[in-house]
Parts: sequence; C-alpha cells; structure tokens
Amino acid sequence: MSRRVQGYLYLALAMVTVGSTVIASKLIASGLPPFTATALRFALALPFFFVLMRASGARLPKLSGYDRLILFIQAGAGSVGYTTLLISGLSLTSAAYAGVIIGTLPVVSAAISILLLGERPQPALLLAVALAAAGVFSIAFAPGAAGGSLAGNALIFLAVVCEGLFILLNKRLKTEIAPLAQSTLMTGIGLVVSAVPAVFEAPLAHGFSPGAFAAVAYYALVPTVGGFLLWYAGAERVSGTEASLFTALAPVSAVILAFAVLGEAVGLNQIAGIGCVLAAVLGLAFAGGRAGTKLIEER
Repeated sequence: MSRRVQGYLYLALAMVTVGSTVIASKLIASGLPPFTATALRFALALPFFFVLMRASGARLPKLSGYDRLILFIQAGAGSVGYTTLLISGLSLTSAAYAGVIIGTLPVVSAAISILLLGERPQPALLLAVALAAAGVFSIAFAPGAAGGSLAGNALIFLAVVCEGLFILLNKRLKTEIAPLAQSTLMTGIGLVVSAVPAVFEAPLAHGFSPGAFAAVAYYALVPTVGGFLLWYAGAERVSGTEASLFTALAPVSAVILAFAVLGEAVGLNQIAGIGCVLAAVLGLAFAGGRAGTKLIEER
C-alpha cells in the first residue's frame, strides 16, 4: 500500500470517528447531564494526551498572558461549548439531523472569518455558503417524523458556531503551538472549565447510566485521542487540500451511523440536506479552503 493510500485510509477513519461523536452524544444525552459528561470526557482523555506528549518528547510552549487568554476562550467555546451544546441538542433532535448540521463546519468557519476578520469572499465560498444553508434549511424546518426538533437543531448549529469561533481564535494566537500540545492544552483547560458547572448539575443525584458512561469513554478515547492520531498520521502523507476533502465524510458517517446504530429513519429531506452540505464542503476544499481540517483537533 502506497504512502498516499495509507494517508487516505487514516483520514477516512478519522472522519468516521468524528461522525461517530454524534452517535455517542445522542447516547450520552439520555443518561448524563451535558457538563458532567463533558468533564468526564476530558478527564478520561487527558492522561492519554500526557502519555503521547511524553512518548513523542513534545513540550508545552511558553505562552504570553494574551495567548493564555485566547486558549481559555478557545477551550470554553470549541471544547466545552461545542460538546455541551451538541449533547443538549441531541436530547431534542435526531442524530441524523445533527450529522447534516455539523457537516457545515468548514463553511461556517469561512463565513465567520468573512464577518469578523473582514476577509474578502471568493465566489466559490459564497456558493458553498449558499449550498450549506440550503442543506441546513432542508432539515431544520422539517422536524417531525424522524425525531427532529427546531430547538434541538438550533442548539446543534450553535455548537458548530462555537467550533467556528475556535478556528477563528486560533488565528489570533501569537505563539505557534504544535497540534499535540494544543490538543493537550484544550483538553486540560476544558476539564477545568466544564468541571465547575458540572458540580451544579449534581451528577450524583442524577445517577450514572452505564450506557451513557460507556459512550463518554468511547468519545474520550476513540474520536478525541484515536481520531487525533489518525488525522495527523494521514495529514502528513497527503497535501492539505487532499486532507480537507475528507472532512466531507464526517456528516455522511454520522447519518449512516444514525441509521445503522440507532435505527433512525433517514428521509428525503436529510438526503437532500447531506447532498447540499457535501457539495458545499467539497467545493470549498477544491477552492483551497482548509478551515475544516481543525475539525478533528477537538473531537
């Protein structure tokens, strides 16, 4: 097997793990409060990142007060905000709907850059935004038979916006941070940020669902740690543009897994939505947009 084909395989598997976070979050939503689940996820993942840091000889960089503040806000938005909103949204809507919505991340990230950073939009980006919007609208306003909910869909979209802000804030860092070090920092800070509100959820009073706890463990070890390793093993074997194309597999895997694992119905509106989102992400990737490659770092 050639080095490039190996890269494609690793990237595809990484994006399948990203899609599976939707299924895990759906299971978590039925048995654990969102902040408690998020804190548990980070608590389980952090030791493994420390082991990876030690094994690779990586070191945490010296950061200015400004960069520390940016990292804290990033962790609050991209790590804690994304996960808690995703879990909360999936308590109200279907995993198949959520899979379509999270697939818009590369496009939403590019749109945020235009709105907040004043970047000039290219025609390909404007078309991608229109296609992604059409994909979301095709499902967001058609709740019902497949377990959809407008409120739940809105929470999922807010989760995507939080992750888009993470990517935007990453451009504001003055110190370049290696991916492993940044993921370790995000996991550690995310644990601290989520642990405080988790106390007020009184998790012991809710009890622990074994299925939900197993889903948290899966989320922590497979998409968060395993997905990180797969993504960067693949990314070092192919070009950045090739890697960005694989982000389109995340929503597809989420919808397929929602059908295969959860037994959710997949209707024409979801198929149309995923088609629009795929066209948007692929078009953005071919145009050179790489915002979606950050998707794996906090999953």
